[in-house]
Amino acid sequence: MGSDRSSVKRVTFRGRYPESVRHPIHRRITEVDGVSRGKLLAWGPRGSATTLAWYDAESAVVDELLAPIEAVSTVDLIAGDGGTYAFVHQSEYELESAIIELVTGARVVFLPPITFHDSGTVRFEAVGESSSLGEFYADIREYVGCEIERVRPFARRESRGELTERQRDALDAAVAVGYYDVPRTGAVADVAAELDCSRSTAGELIRKAEARVMTAAATSGGISDSV
Repeated sequence: MGSDRSSVKRVTFRGRYPESVRHPIHRRITEVDGVSRGKLLAWGPRGSATTLAWYDAESAVVDELLAPIEAVSTVDLIAGDGGTYAFVHQSEYELESAIIELVTGARVVFLPPITFHDSGTVRFEAVGESSSLGEFYADIREYVGCEIERVRPFARRESRGELTERQRDALDAAVAVGYYDVPRTGAVADVAAELDCSRSTAGELIRKAEARVMTAAATSGGISDSV
């Protein structure tokens, strides 16, 4: 018997891998100057694969970032969207086998992008039944300091409230600097510094992103607070 669509959730997780199990590319993001985050946009099956990522850095910095990674065999870099896209062929993922088994065995689907920050945190989304998401959350916390950042019903249709890349970056930055903390610990100026733009531009990006998010939440029936 099929499950009711209302039990299918989209969950945003934010975690921090211990340095001992952190992916080498993520480890490099925390070490190399000139890059603060990378977004894994597309990836292949387990084993050798060509992945597509975007980094908020110039091509020379991304080249420096990826050069020491042993599993990387070829890299094609393309400037775009205020950063650099990287098509990377790697012979293996270089994650701990236990984590790979957990992810590949989970009864949930992972949505792009997976965002890696220079603070050591990683942000990703998964879709599945509430029970399956709960099981995955319990399992991943054995390896990663992980928190649930947001839960909402999953809808297959594209929302009119879909954020642009730059608006999503603005919200990511706002969360990172504490703009949405209670009490607030970050300001629009801090977001502007993260995005390397003017305060007025950062404020406009935040306002437009908030408007789209709230419109999408209203039209999809709201946001749930629990898995």
